[in-house]
Amino acid sequence: MTGPSLEGRVAIVTGSTKGIGFHIAQRFLEEGARVVINSRSVEDVRRTSKSLLREVPKSVLGVAADVGSVTDCRKIVEAAASAFGGVDILVNNAGVSMVAPSLDLSPEDWERTLRIDLSGAFYMSQACARYMIAKEGGSIINVSSILGEGGLPKRAAYCAAKHGLIGLTRTLATEWAHWGIRVNAISPGYIRTAMDVRDGATGDYTEFDILGRTPLGRYGLPEEVADLAVFLAGATSSYISGADIPVDGGWTAYTGWDRLIGQLREARRPS
Repeated sequence: MTGPSLEGRVAIVTGSTKGIGFHIAQRFLEEGARVVINSRSVEDVRRTSKSLLREVPKSVLGVAADVGSVTDCRKIVEAAASAFGGVDILVNNAGVSMVAPSLDLSPEDWERTLRIDLSGAFYMSQACARYMIAKEGGSIINVSSILGEGGLPKRAAYCAAKHGLIGLTRTLATEWAHWGIRVNAISPGYIRTAMDVRDGATGDYTEFDILGRTPLGRYGLPEEVADLAVFLAGATSSYISGADIPVDGGWTAYTGWDRLIGQLREARRPS
């Protein structure tokens, strides 16, 4: 019988005090990794670190930092290397949503979204890669979105950042492969998180809209994204690099209209 799949590995998960990032960090700990969690909020980092340390003592380091700052990105990576001796796995999960009509989108909101959602992933990857090269390998996982493959009104900054993140994934995967560094992207669809609740509260979409458009007929769970992250971080995915894997209940596979899904579901019901 084999042990935990990430035993002894060192992982950084940005934006990991809540939502998808928290569940990824928690799963990594369950699989034997030592994990650096991160948020811009000092209080969120303190609270989450304390909670996780009760479950897995001496395996969690919390670092309050803004991934939109190259200086803070280096701070996170150096803290991981100082505490745990290097970095094996990076999950670029930190991100912000931005819902605004494109004609009204301010330069500040545009630049903030790209800085956190895209530039931060590059800064973190660049800093971690130097440690991964010394260890002759590593796994970088970028948490993108189904909006990295298509467009959606009022999401100009967010879609641009997520499209860029997939392009970054493919470029780094090819450029760093000879060092044994694998780079992949996960593209969640509509997942039950606080961010989704906030976006839905703007009135831009309803739960009915999402359930009606998703072939599996439900929201995804953060745990389902975390399970894929564990796979991509570990040895069982050793020949996968440059991939963009959707976790979306069939959303990106479907090019029909909502009423058609309803008709298909109705046809399956017993008479």
